[in-house]
Amino acid sequence: MTDAPLTGITIVDLSRVLSGPYCTMLAADMGARVIKIEHIERGDDTRAWGPPFQGSESAYYLSINRNKESVALDFRRPEGQAILDRLIAKADVLVENFRPGTLDASGFGYASLSAKDPRLVYVSISGYGQHGPRRGEPGYDAVVQAEGGLMSITGTPDGPAVRLGVAIGDLASGMFAFQGLLLALLARARTGRGQWVDISLLDSVAALLTYQASRHFATGEIPERAGNRHLTIAPYETFETSDGVLVLAVGNDSLWQRFCRTSGLDVLASDERFSTNASRVTNYSALQPLIARRLVTRPLDEWVSVLRAAGVPCGGVRSVADVLRDPQILAREMVVSVDHPALGPIRMLGLPVKLSETPGAVRTPPPRLGEHTERVLREELGLDDGQIQTLVDLGVVRTLRA
Repeated sequence: MTDAPLTGITIVDLSRVLSGPYCTMLAADMGARVIKIEHIERGDDTRAWGPPFQGSESAYYLSINRNKESVALDFRRPEGQAILDRLIAKADVLVENFRPGTLDASGFGYASLSAKDPRLVYVSISGYGQHGPRRGEPGYDAVVQAEGGLMSITGTPDGPAVRLGVAIGDLASGMFAFQGLLLALLARARTGRGQWVDISLLDSVAALLTYQASRHFATGEIPERAGNRHLTIAPYETFETSDGVLVLAVGNDSLWQRFCRTSGLDVLASDERFSTNASRVTNYSALQPLIARRLVTRPLDEWVSVLRAAGVPCGGVRSVADVLRDPQILAREMVVSVDHPALGPIRMLGLPVKLSETPGAVRTPPPRLGEHTERVLREELGLDDGQIQTLVDLGVVRTLRA
């Protein structure tokens, strides 16, 4: 098998919970070696997040830590600091998501490490970034979804603001951090120098506002919750059928004509109020009930069948379980299985990025706490069994056997 794109890149991962681990999982999927440094007693916080659990492992932790090696290390201790320093010296990238300034006191801040190794790429993820009046505040996904404006435009007009069903602030920050990591590695290949990648959860959520922000820039209006309706395309929303919910995405005037013919709404196709997308948006209040009255007369599967046959983009609102058994999802290997030494085969999501020549892969299951401590200390730092046992006895490291 051809090497994955990041084969040969080593990442020391000091992050925990979601944003940082998601970033490093994306890197590990594409071949990077990720050495995950965990709290010596409790490990990554998400190991305790549940139920549900599979065996002794939380489902949350299992979702974002595959393809990594776990080293349980107390780097608050001088002996632990020395070990971490030696591991970083062998690494290409360090990823952390502590509050700004937290690592400076122990000598693991960007300024200290880049002075020793100018080639190091240093990725920091924080709630509000490395500078600005709120740099010292802790960052949590629910808070930044609210303060980043996302909750204000999510939900129905007459209902409360709603948080998304996934931690989109953390996930987007993880993706932006991975993007920054790759860009910094590309720049290093050209210049020979690493750099500091500064990712903020608030910045990441604000960046997702895209056309909503542009709408405000253009008009001065404050975007409000519109439910499932799209404010600049119509019809582009959910509709009730006789037994389920249909999502209809009529993105241009040609599709509008096709939709009208297929759905038995031919009279609307020639109605000047609805002849263009702009006119349909302007006359939305008249258009929506006409479509709704028609679509509620037949079952969801029938509408999906006839509309798709006509090339009209549509689909049903499905459960997570429905998605995970979809033949298309399975054909795309978006559900994969990997053998876990304690749990047996476990299922997880596959890789959404498909590369034809240098593909990534799910190679190893999420590690147990301290599973790779011995191997990393022995192979990377040259410590022998006696030295490792001394560190265990001192409470500096934890191995899987300890």
